[in-house]
Amino acid sequence: MLQLQVENLNVYYGAIHALQGISFTVDEGEIVTLIGANGAGKSTTLRTLSGLLRSRTGAITFKGEEISTRPAEKIVTMGMSHVPEGRKMFPFLSVRENLMMGAYTRSDPAEIQQTLDRVYKSFPRLRERSGQYGGTLSGGEQQMLATARGLMSKPSLLLLDEPSMGLSPILVEEIFRIIVEINKQGTSILLVEQNAQMALSIAQRAYVLETGRIVLSGSAKEIAENPQVKSAYLGV
Repeated sequence: MLQLQVENLNVYYGAIHALQGISFTVDEGEIVTLIGANGAGKSTTLRTLSGLLRSRTGAITFKGEEISTRPAEKIVTMGMSHVPEGRKMFPFLSVRENLMMGAYTRSDPAEIQQTLDRVYKSFPRLRERSGQYGGTLSGGEQQMLATARGLMSKPSLLLLDEPSMGLSPILVEEIFRIIVEINKQGTSILLVEQNAQMALSIAQRAYVLETGRIVLSGSAKEIAENPQVKSAYLGV
């Protein structure tokens, strides 16, 4: 079933036409990845979906409702959660306090505790460090915290922006393993990732962005085998 539909989205930064009529979809239960070079418009796309930026034209339909003019906090309550590039956790709050900030739109303490228990099960390292300040965690742990905080609003769609950035190869594998696990638990994922090889290895479908336009789309396997993609993004 269609969960997210983006149609003819045009976004500007002043005079710069950052997204030029892009259209794509995410179905329930899918991992869809957006790949492209720096400056292609990947983060801009996620920020527009989550209400942090406004499109000039186009439509964003989430769970059958048009959301392109809704405030970001209302979009979160509908079930879309955005884990931004650079982690953006609160360095002087504890791990647990950071996680509870992710549940600010929810009111049932028992349900919040259930989600917290589920998050700690997926990220056992965060349980071990629950009393530590977020700013004292390693880069990999901070990424886990940012992702886990995104899950605390109990989203049906998780937007992940560059989750592997700056991490060692071993931690990259761990983060991607967790992403697959989150998806298996029923959360759809829209993944923006410069590590195209890893992203394509876990996604069902993919879109390639170049200077604000979608230039290729298809199954992750088709995109991974495309000669242009191989030479531009996979180093083959």
